[in-house]
Parts: sequence; structure tokens; C-alpha cells
Amino acid sequence: MSGTTARRDHRARRGGRARAEAPRAASSRHRRGRVSHGETTGTPLYDTVVLVPARNEEVGVFTSLRSLASQTRRPDLIVVVVNNSTDRTEEFARQFADDEQTPPTVVLVLDNNPHKKAGALNHGLRWLREAVGGRLTHKVRHVLVMDADTELHPKFIERARNVIASDPELGGVSAACLGRTGLWRNPWQRYLLGMQIIEYGRAANARYRRDVHTMSGAGSFYRAEALQGLLDWRGEVFWEDHSNLVEDYETTLALKESGWKVTANQLCIAYTDLMPTLRELIQQRERWSRGTVDTLRARGWTKFTWHSIATMILGLIGAAYILGWGSTHLAMAVKNGFTQQPLFLALFAFWIIYPALRVRNLGWKAMLVEALLIPELVFTVVRTYWLVSSIVKSYVTRVSAWK
Repeated sequence: MSGTTARRDHRARRGGRARAEAPRAASSRHRRGRVSHGETTGTPLYDTVVLVPARNEEVGVFTSLRSLASQTRRPDLIVVVVNNSTDRTEEFARQFADDEQTPPTVVLVLDNNPHKKAGALNHGLRWLREAVGGRLTHKVRHVLVMDADTELHPKFIERARNVIASDPELGGVSAACLGRTGLWRNPWQRYLLGMQIIEYGRAANARYRRDVHTMSGAGSFYRAEALQGLLDWRGEVFWEDHSNLVEDYETTLALKESGWKVTANQLCIAYTDLMPTLRELIQQRERWSRGTVDTLRARGWTKFTWHSIATMILGLIGAAYILGWGSTHLAMAVKNGFTQQPLFLALFAFWIIYPALRVRNLGWKAMLVEALLIPELVFTVVRTYWLVSSIVKSYVTRVSAWK
């Protein structure tokens, strides 16, 4: 059998459903596709497997899956976990799976998942482990996790594979997330979405140079060996707990604590949905911030959490400075003239130039918005609200009911 190849593709047949109690996919059917014969050569059966948890994503799931089919280095297998959905997400995922031109795809369905996105991801990993004989490292080399409201750059997998191959100690490569453009319908939405685009772009430009706070749920490329290490260490990759609102951040910390390095790459781009209303934006960011605070409180001050804790504290101090002293002196300078306050004039110039330079990768329009100051000041008020609110809720209220 050595030197031969086996041809096998996994496809989900309509009507098949996988439950949380007993992971089960619809029967596979053979299609074109080549995989290595792992049993005889030791070569991974799948170089790249993609897990896509999808909850009520009928609007975006097909687009997200299409971005996987358009990769220059296509995945060997896609596993879609339809998680607590009440819309047509499953139907659209199966339409993609039934297309002969798409990568091999399995659709699993979880109708009663109490563990949010973490439960859906672990369910997909359990199915995958059963499919390859019990351990990921036997026949899987890489696992890509992506959200169902995300599009990946066509070279995402190709680039992520190159990055993770450059260092055997790398457990994962996180995407640089950018917001989708052109989705606004009125001036207020244009402002709100535009500020989110700037926020994502600024973060993407900075995070690959420094310590990675979070392996982004929008797109994270993991070494299978690292995920299997988490399974051996604590029995699950993504922590299943009703209070875990940020499974991506908690897993990032777990990888670091188990000895793996993680990184981000500016060329591994994921285009993600933005929140079209202020209410939805605050709800999303409160969930993220609240989950982060909960996780930090549970772990305390360690060499893996101190940076996040310090960043959060400095963020609060910076917001208080900008909204307090800064805005007050700006109003006085406008009233009395900048020549009366030379120190503030120098700081004012810095506030114009530095924020604009930080978003130069987004183009001159973003730089102009940042240089105007007022749009960023308004968004800082909103950002401060959800940060303070999240900290307070972490200490005085029960966990969110988000699933």
C-alpha cells in the first residue's frame, strides 16, 4: 500500500443530523479528491480542516463558505456546525456541501447546545477525532476556525501555512481582521461603520508587531498538535462553561500556558461583519469586554494576563484623560485661541498627526477622519461606556444569556 493514495471525500446527505450527545454526520458519498494514505505512510490524511460554527447565519454563511472554495490552497475538509439555529443556515450549508465544485464538506447540526460557540467548536472537533481514529495528530496537520459571518482573503490558508511552518513552536496564527465596507444606508450608519472599520484596521496594523491578545474567532489557523495538546491537558480545546463568552481569548491563554507561541500576520486577512446600529455594537462589545474581564478575574495576574490587564487599565486612564482634561482644554483653546496655550497646541498637533498615521494603511479618508478628532472623540465616549459597563457587570451581575 505504500506509495499509493486513497480517494475519499466527506459529504453530508440531506436530512442527516448530528446531535450533541452522539456526534454523527450524514453518510459520506464519494467525489473527486485526493488524500494521503495516513495508515501506511504516516502522512496526515488532512493537511487543513476548517471548522465553521454557524448560529442563525443564513445571510452570510454561503458567502463565508465560498471564500473557502476560492482559496489558492483549498482546505481538504470543511466541517460546518449549525449551532442552535432557527433560520435557514443548515439549508444553505447543505447547498454548498452538495455542490460538486466545492471542497469536501460535512454539515453537523446541534439543536440544543448549552455551551455557546465553544460547544459547537468542540462538537466539530469530536466528530473530526472520531473520523480520523481518535487523535488529531494522527491524520490532521492544521485546523482553521472561522466565523460564519467572515470572508477570508483568497491566500489566507496559503499564507497561514507558511507562517506556522516557519517556527515549530507556533501553535497558531491569527487573522488580521478588517471590516467590510460599503454597507451603510444613511449618514449615521456611515459614521458608525466607518469608525469600526478604522478600529479594526488600527488593531490589525498594530497586533502583528506585539503580543497577540486574542486568536481571533473570525479566522485562526491552529497546528493540530497544539490542539491535541490542549485535549490531553484538560480534555477540551474550547472551555465549555456557561460563563465563557470569549472562547477565543480563553483558548489563546490556554495555548500560551501550555507552552505554545501564537502570532498574527498582517497578510492573513479576514473580512468580518460590522454592527449596523449603536445598540448592536454596544451589545457585541459588552459581551467581548465582559468575557475578557471574567477570564482575567478567573486567572488573576500572571505572565500571560498582565499585558491585557495593564492595557485595560491604561485604556480607562487614557479615556478619562481625553474626555476630561483634553476635551476641556480643547474647548478653552477654541474659545481663547491656541496661542495662549503653547503646550496644549503641541499636544493638539500630536493628537492630529499620531492617530492619522496609525491608520495610513486604510487610505487618506481614514487618515482625514482621525485628524478631525471629533469623530474619534465621540466614538471614544461609546467605547468608554461599554468598557466601564462590562467591568461593572462582571462584578455585580450574572453572565449573559448569549448562546
